[in-house]
Amino acid sequence: MFAGIDIASERHVLARLNDAGAAIGKPITITEDRAGYDALLAALAPPPVLIVMEATGHYWKNLFAVLTAAGHEVALLNPLIARRFQEASLERTKTDAIDAFGLARLAFEKRPAPTHLHDEAAEALRELVRHRDRLRQDFDDRVRQLHRLVDLCFPEFTRYVRGLDSMLATCLLTEYPTAHAFARATPRRLAKLRYDGRHLVGPELAQQLVDAAKRSVGQHHGPAYKLQAQHICQDLDLWRRRLAETEHDIENLLDTHVLGKLITSIDGIGPQTAARIIAATGDPAHFKSAGAFAAYVGVVPGLRQSGKQTSTRAGIGPLGNARLRRALWMPVLSAVKRNPRLRAFYLRLRAAGKPAKLALIAAMRKLLHAIYSVAKHRRPFVATEQGRAVEPPNSATARPCGV
Repeated sequence: MFAGIDIASERHVLARLNDAGAAIGKPITITEDRAGYDALLAALAPPPVLIVMEATGHYWKNLFAVLTAAGHEVALLNPLIARRFQEASLERTKTDAIDAFGLARLAFEKRPAPTHLHDEAAEALRELVRHRDRLRQDFDDRVRQLHRLVDLCFPEFTRYVRGLDSMLATCLLTEYPTAHAFARATPRRLAKLRYDGRHLVGPELAQQLVDAAKRSVGQHHGPAYKLQAQHICQDLDLWRRRLAETEHDIENLLDTHVLGKLITSIDGIGPQTAARIIAATGDPAHFKSAGAFAAYVGVVPGLRQSGKQTSTRAGIGPLGNARLRRALWMPVLSAVKRNPRLRAFYLRLRAAGKPAKLALIAAMRKLLHAIYSVAKHRRPFVATEQGRAVEPPNSATARPCGV
């Protein structure tokens, strides 16, 4: 038997095909509760059944756990694959039942490999990394809101305090949210404020802020702006603490993950980046090759030639894990500076006339090859010299991976 499940938030639709590709009965609606799951398992008995589902948000997770525990083979597919398969069939009508039958037909014709989820530690890292991203987004949103208020109430403030996301800025603006409040402040009291528990604002900066506030063009803004600025600064302090706690939890969890610790042996890859790689892939060694891993991230050039169009330059396409690709950008910049072999590779491309961004993308792919090598061989990375791997000191058994 082959099956396809169209996933939704509260109700799913199941379609079944026999070994000849013929439909078995009508589509069945499955509710997201125990009764619905019991009906689903009864309709799929006896196992194993190859079931195809789309990885839609988080709605597939409970279904996947129940079906795999019952002995079924479940293939989670990118929704783009399912949509392209339906388009190839020239299907013009879209309903939940038709989508479920399309997934079942895909299972029958393509026989996709069953999906194996990450281990428990990798899944926990994924949740923590996503939680940290949401906190970071909220933090940045608050900073942008604070910029608006400062531009209105005390535009001269950023001449003396550059970053509004800093502890110094939030400490000052919590006590004195507007130019009117700064103008009425005593420089001596302002200078004694501790913005991180240790450092003082200082008399020089305090005097500069008070003098600038007295001449500020934003002194006319009143209590409504003051209240907003204070609340935003309080939010920023809370979000900053939560970010620090979450990053600390991520690093502690990464210490228990053998592969995650090995990936940090690569110059330029820190704990937060290693956690993102594990969260996105589980284990890069599951890819059939380093090229497949690079294609998953999306740093493989796509050359387009057809007829008289004979372009020899190929840019990277929109496919791939954009979130992971974006997270690797700063580590690549760091690795190009710190890793001698990667830096030599980057400079060689630049000397050959390649644009800086192209050379960095090529360096990112080379870095992904190093990550894949470490994951494949389960050995720490050591930069090579003249093409040979350097043995770490006092290492009699484990050989390093050099790229």
